Amino acid sequence: MSKRILFLSPQPFFQWRGSPIRVRYNLMALSKLGYEVDLVTFPFGEDVEIPGVNIHRVSGFKGVNAMSIGPSFWKLMFDFKLFLLARKLMKSETYAVVHGVEDAGFFGSFLARKHQAKLIYEKHSDPCSYKGKNALVNVVMWLYAKVEIFTIRRADAVIATGAGLEAQVRGISPETPCAHICDIPSSLREADPESTRNLREQLRKDPAEVLATYVGSFATYQGIDLLFAAIPQAVRAAPRLRFCIIGGSEAEIAERREVLAREGVADCARFLGKVDPDALPDYLAASDILLSPRISGNNTPLKLLDYLKAGSAIVATDLEANRLILNEETAVFAAANPEDFAEAVAQLALNPERRTSLAAKGRHLIDETYNFGHYTRQLKAVYDPLTPTN
Repeated sequence: MSKRILFLSPQPFFQWRGSPIRVRYNLMALSKLGYEVDLVTFPFGEDVEIPGVNIHRVSGFKGVNAMSIGPSFWKLMFDFKLFLLARKLMKSETYAVVHGVEDAGFFGSFLARKHQAKLIYEKHSDPCSYKGKNALVNVVMWLYAKVEIFTIRRADAVIATGAGLEAQVRGISPETPCAHICDIPSSLREADPESTRNLREQLRKDPAEVLATYVGSFATYQGIDLLFAAIPQAVRAAPRLRFCIIGGSEAEIAERREVLAREGVADCARFLGKVDPDALPDYLAASDILLSPRISGNNTPLKLLDYLKAGSAIVATDLEANRLILNEETAVFAAANPEDFAEAVAQLALNPERRTSLAAKGRHLIDETYNFGHYTRQLKAVYDPLTPTN
């Protein structure tokens, strides 16, 4: 049987964000397993060289230079182009499997059936998570939920990125094979000891300071308001505590600086803006405490895996999304309010033995489960029944 795969990714590739990172790991794993892969994707993003992987990009539209997350008119237009390019490739090549991510699974199901290939549908999100005040978006996502049900029932196998998503799939079609393949850290690069040591010196004015670092956007659901309300309280309870903020635009950073200045703690936080993702492991390893103040959401924040890999202690809000991967052995939990979060950070800053214990157990979790080797074995278990060797 052919070991050639048609991989349909209806997102920019490659960019440092959730789905493209996951797609890259899929391609790397399939390459390692000996598959030849044709990736069909959008015109945005950087080319990455992966042995055995050919990237085919759809043509763009004049004036459209980026693609936001979520449904949109241009997303639909690019999806249609992706379908046409995939159909063209299937007419000229023989594929064992069509692997469709998110909405690409729908038209992938028709192509797979027509050309007698197997279909793997990869589910990254819950359509309901995009619902809000926009009525049109709500209608679109309702329709997409119906399309997803159709796709799941026609798939030969489904990959879910979270336990909650796996449960949704099994509720829709109990007979369809479904595998929960966990995310892994966004960068496989390990922290460099010398770079980490230099950053520790740069980010602290005094070696006795305890550094707590936040990584992420300044979106409301990330708990950014909670975090900045907690910083003054935490510093007053633990005077040697200092904060490092990675992420945010210039305007967002300026606004938050003013907030801290009004509280008289402007000198207690450093804003680094955006950091290259492959340099991030050094910054995380240079920190004593890593922060996840998220206030909503059901999917595991990808940064938690990077946090665990760094070997630093974690403080997280007591939220389902955080508890999907963390427990009391790997993190300190706090209620999602500034007072409790500040107290948790301050108490951990004053307890180096506790920080060491949490960090060691968190890193053990990465070494045992959330790593590329385990990811590859899980993907192999999905593919092997669909591509038996002669």
